Amino acid sequence: MRLAPVPSLPEIRLYLAHAGSGLRRLLEPDDDSDESWPEPQPPYWAYAWAGGTVLARYILDRPSIVAGKRVLDLGAGSGLVGIAAAKAGARAVIAAEIDRNGVAALRLNAEANGVAIQIRAEDVTAGPPPAVDLVLAGDVFYARDVGQRMMPFLDRCLAAGIDVLVGDPGRAWLPRPRLCLLDEYQVPDVGGNGGSEPRSSAVFALVAETG
Repeated sequence: MRLAPVPSLPEIRLYLAHAGSGLRRLLEPDDDSDESWPEPQPPYWAYAWAGGTVLARYILDRPSIVAGKRVLDLGAGSGLVGIAAAKAGARAVIAAEIDRNGVAALRLNAEANGVAIQIRAEDVTAGPPPAVDLVLAGDVFYARDVGQRMMPFLDRCLAAGIDVLVGDPGRAWLPRPRLCLLDEYQVPDVGGNGGSEPRSSAVFALVAETG
């Protein structure tokens, strides 16, 4: 992998996959993934996905959103969103990631960007919300089973008074009725479709279920 600036985010550098990385062997096919993905994708932590990219861009453009706050980067992958939060002045950043290779990549990426991030190498969605002020959830609705696991946890966060921001390019399992649009960007979705052409992606606030 090569350390390089992230498209649309020149402030951040990540160790990213390239044609010679050979990382596809690390990932098994996922029969429940978004139908727009015609074949198994390389490991998610090796790319800057659109949802994480727009969240990171949104935070860097509006640092007051995270400044002085305790932030959870949920399903952190490469750590892109958490790194942006740390650069924007978050008081503390927790990055939750269950893939051991992702955890290693996250550590390298945080070090490369000169930020301190606390890594939780476990499934935090199985328990109560951590002691944070804000949850940043980039690209966590790429498959039905993943989204179904995320929503109860995110609802517990909302019930505990924790704000939740979601970044996503509009994938199939996005809970649209529960989202309030905050901003849209045109960014590459390298992790989603294997290409670099910009596509519309958005940042949303997750709202509590009514009724």
